[in-house]
Amino acid sequence: MLSKPSTGTTTITMGTVEPHGFSPGRRDADAGAMFVLESKGKWWHAGFHLTTAIVGPTILTLPYAFRGMGWAVGIVSLTATAMVTFYSYYLMSKVLDHCEKEGRRHIRFRELAADVLGSGMMFYFVICVQTAINTGVGIGCILLAGESLQIMYTSIYPDGPLRLYQFIAMVTVVMILLSQMPSFHSLRYINLASLILSLGYSFVVVGACIYAGYSKDAPPKDYSLESSKSARTFSAFTSISVLASVLGNGILPEIQATLAPPAAGKMLKGLIMCYTVVMVTFYSTAITGYWAFGNKASSNILKSLMPDDGPSFAPTWLLGLAVVFVLLQLFAIGMVYSQVAYEIIERKSADVRKGMFSARNLLPRLLLRSVYMAACAFVAAMLPFFGDINGVVGAIGFIPLDFVLPMLLYNKSVKPPRTSLTFWINVSIMFVFSGVGLMGAFSSIRRLVLDANRFKLFSNDVVD
Repeated sequence: MLSKPSTGTTTITMGTVEPHGFSPGRRDADAGAMFVLESKGKWWHAGFHLTTAIVGPTILTLPYAFRGMGWAVGIVSLTATAMVTFYSYYLMSKVLDHCEKEGRRHIRFRELAADVLGSGMMFYFVICVQTAINTGVGIGCILLAGESLQIMYTSIYPDGPLRLYQFIAMVTVVMILLSQMPSFHSLRYINLASLILSLGYSFVVVGACIYAGYSKDAPPKDYSLESSKSARTFSAFTSISVLASVLGNGILPEIQATLAPPAAGKMLKGLIMCYTVVMVTFYSTAITGYWAFGNKASSNILKSLMPDDGPSFAPTWLLGLAVVFVLLQLFAIGMVYSQVAYEIIERKSADVRKGMFSARNLLPRLLLRSVYMAACAFVAAMLPFFGDINGVVGAIGFIPLDFVLPMLLYNKSVKPPRTSLTFWINVSIMFVFSGVGLMGAFSSIRRLVLDANRFKLFSNDVVD
């Protein structure tokens, strides 16, 4: 056992970094690893998980992101963000493979960062940012799922008495039931269905946007940006934060942890699977949605297709099908992003000496996961800011974990020569996206503050 308490707050044991005071001993003493992050999957299972983490209903915000940048900047920004994230995730998998070859297989992002960078502070930084991401995505999934139910309800009963928070409560009941699936690996077939659903609603939305754009009742197409230069700048950085949120995941090490060892090289195949779906869905949705609605695109393009103050711009049955697909996939996404929280919870609450389904472990799992979901639902009902939440989560969460740390970890662990192109590409990406993250965080929080004046607590409408 190698011990390296460099700051007095961390201990490196068998290649992992833990907070001082926690004595994991053998791996079989770690309930978070044994139960939640069990390593049994194939590369295509990791591809299913990764696709669910990236290709979700947040792609319906892409026309909204484009309205803050315009055609040219929007397409260039989407392409650049997609290329950088693919490269970033590939580097992250290479770092994990490198550590595994040296006998240190990491299954948690926080452990990897602390080990490679030799700092206990990185452990806590990563766990705080991941918690923000997981909670933000959980809130967003519940909010969007509740809104999807509300859309279906109001299309049938326009003057019905049910309100948004009631639909959020319905969604939460289902999420609590699904949250009892014990491990990340147990979600593999749900995430395969999620992949299929993402293709399904993307094709439906693209078809609906084309139909709306050519309809005789088509809304006027205005692609102009805001008149003020400062407002355009803030909107552009907010939009870039939204793109980072849409393409980010922040949990690649945990996804790679689900692979049966040795995991080396398997994530690249999963990444190729995922980004094939990204190319098909992202560009088609962004381009057709922005083409059809221009700077009037809502933070959820389905709301543009089904406005509150007039008839739908596409057949109701077609839009209803898209809403159903979105609703079903949101349950899978909520489960994927909850796994880090469940791993942390179970690591502290479960007893690995008892069975995964023993009463000793089953009852705490039922209680604690239910409380976590209920807390996310309460915030979603109280603060319905879907588009703005995306921007804030992207800026303060996904940009550090997906656009900065992977490059830093690769340069520190693999150590490419300082004169190499790879080294300077990584440094450039870190520098550029650190600045983008800071500006995006400021812009997103600014928009969140401005939008706060437009609603009341537990509003019946999601603020764009």
